[in-house]
Amino acid sequence: MDPVPALQKPSREPLQQPLKSVLGPPTAKVMAEHLGLHTVGDLLHHYPRRYEERGQLTHLADLPMDEHVTVVAQVADARLHTFASTKAPRGKGQRLEVTITDGSGRLQLVFFGSGVHKPHKELLPGTRAMFAGKVSVFNRRLQLAHPAYELLRGDPEESVETWAGALIPLYPATAKLESWKIGKALQTVLPHARDAVDPLPGTLREGRGLLPLPEALLKIHRPHTRADVEEARARLKWDEAFVLQVALARRRHADALLPAVARRPKPDGLLAAFDDRLPFTLTDGQQKVSAEIFDDLATEHPMHRLLQGEVGSGKTMVALRAMLAVVDAGGQAAMLAPTEVLAQQHHRSITEMMGELAEGGMLGGTEYATKVVLLTGSMGAAARRHALLDLATGEAGLVIGTHALIEDKVQFHDLGLVVVDEQHRFGVEQRDALRGKGKQPPHLLVMTATPIPRTVAMTVFGDLETSVLDQLPAGRSPIASHVVPAADKPHFLARAWERVREEVGNGHQAYVVCPRIGDEEDDPRKAGKAKSASSADDAEKRPPLAVLDVAAHLAEGPLSGLRVEVLHGRMQPDDKDAVMRRFAAGETDVLVATTVIEVGVNVPNATAMVIMDADRFGVSQLHQLRGRVGRGSAPGLCLLVTEMPEASPARQRLGAVAGTLDGFELSRLDLEQRREGDVLGQAQSGTRSSLRVLAVIDDEEVIAEAREEATAVVAADPELERLPGLRTALAALLDDEREQYLEKG
Repeated sequence: MDPVPALQKPSREPLQQPLKSVLGPPTAKVMAEHLGLHTVGDLLHHYPRRYEERGQLTHLADLPMDEHVTVVAQVADARLHTFASTKAPRGKGQRLEVTITDGSGRLQLVFFGSGVHKPHKELLPGTRAMFAGKVSVFNRRLQLAHPAYELLRGDPEESVETWAGALIPLYPATAKLESWKIGKALQTVLPHARDAVDPLPGTLREGRGLLPLPEALLKIHRPHTRADVEEARARLKWDEAFVLQVALARRRHADALLPAVARRPKPDGLLAAFDDRLPFTLTDGQQKVSAEIFDDLATEHPMHRLLQGEVGSGKTMVALRAMLAVVDAGGQAAMLAPTEVLAQQHHRSITEMMGELAEGGMLGGTEYATKVVLLTGSMGAAARRHALLDLATGEAGLVIGTHALIEDKVQFHDLGLVVVDEQHRFGVEQRDALRGKGKQPPHLLVMTATPIPRTVAMTVFGDLETSVLDQLPAGRSPIASHVVPAADKPHFLARAWERVREEVGNGHQAYVVCPRIGDEEDDPRKAGKAKSASSADDAEKRPPLAVLDVAAHLAEGPLSGLRVEVLHGRMQPDDKDAVMRRFAAGETDVLVATTVIEVGVNVPNATAMVIMDADRFGVSQLHQLRGRVGRGSAPGLCLLVTEMPEASPARQRLGAVAGTLDGFELSRLDLEQRREGDVLGQAQSGTRSSLRVLAVIDDEEVIAEAREEATAVVAADPELERLPGLRTALAALLDDEREQYLEKG
């Protein structure tokens, strides 16, 4: 399937010149290996992360732990220490300790052995320099061990005022390639900026008062003033937003031309019979979203819809009704789930909700009934053969499965709808392989349980129509969330376990969630990193962080006498399913688990959740986990255990999660705190994000306007024949992998 016609590759422009021909092979090799920069254009679009004025020093107080940083600071003090060493010549070793300051904080640099001689001569008190290295903690103080540095010397003819006011660009760097080396390389390639082909149509650029691209590139790398930087960034944001939106607009345009089979449910068929047996009324939101989906299914081109909503808002019910509508119309529907636990859970809950309607071809099945088949990688050979036969003959109208659904052996009689649950967990090829199993392109419904801000949806899922469920079904209970500061107030943690006992005493159940599994297969480096969040002195006092350790600790201590079981991703599928069945049946009081329970697990009797080391989870992940409780009529309780100090950003993040149940608000917070590429790179293609200056939360207006402009441009000229500069930019954005992503969806 190839809905988006490939643009003819433009002839090589000057910016496509390999870096090795300009900088020399050694430097080009390091840039390719460590920064993914291969051409002159790649380097020109490697923008500064921030700028320092030589007269204004960097804030050292906010340095992130374990990250490679570049700081501009002044040497306050330098001391050379001699100590006894069996390894050093003449039995004496040397250590140089340099303290640098910026007025807001101090940072220690340390050099050992033969590495002390040069810095001892150069890093004298009063000297200013750029320092680059990895931030660590030693004796409760921040330090950089053996940092690279570059002294900041002014031109002899430069006035003091000019030197102090000059902006120093600081680039995203690595241990192998410091910011100032990137700056020097850019100085070499910057003259090529005047050859950059402008992707924006002239009328758009002039109408919005944007700089020409060559001028923007010069100003972003060599600004004279902060105003230069702002002008350049405003222009480059438009490039990123517009080119990406053009790619998505071409995808929407091509999709609208594809053929598909219209699927209209019968007035008195399977869907109507299912609705009649529902013990509750659908929410207004569910009815509205269902109507949007049914309208799409009734058209003769493929539906491409994103269904997102709050945790527990009833997305699965909406998706199931869409699947039943397709079966009603003579087709088959497949639901692709990311884990076996979730696939089994969906299969179990769907067959329970359908009752005799899921017993097609069986004694007791009604005339409208169909078969609901489960297909996972761990099934036995006989069960698998039966499932495959039911799909190939059309006997099974519904199939729920994991990636096992997309194997070559799996053939459908007439696949009409694909529902992808938790879309971000599937690769491009996996989704495409399933969509390719239809006689004609099947309709596609993508579900995500993580609410997405409008701008993110517009940027990442810009080719999908979006439906939002923001209303919880009647009878759902509120969830009280609290931060438990285990380090400051250890008795709070003891009280948390008492609360779990109280919930169990009232006939309910509880989850305890841990960041890792905790057996000999665990990576000791990760375990060590987990402990580095607290000081070394606190490491011994903290509660165990791993499922196996925590479960043993609880069963023998605070929760002794209760029925405690474990669940994690390394267990055999049958064992996982058995554990979940016992928990769902109320035979287990407390389930100690990893995030394998994050999505889709539905046990209405579970009312309490304790998340150990909650600061190690992302905001959206915490919201997902919390959504596993409060699913019945009894109130839910979520306790976020942390050892982070009160003033730390991690603790404030947990406070925000505890303070609201609004997933859309939390998703904005989550995105603001994470690097953009983490979100967009993964969703777009799994490679490095194309967005370098565009921030999808802050630049909402630019994205919305770019989408309008892009839609108009593509409608008037789908092949972009009159816009060669835009074709060039699109070809650069859509490397082979990205192009496949947009073609496949």
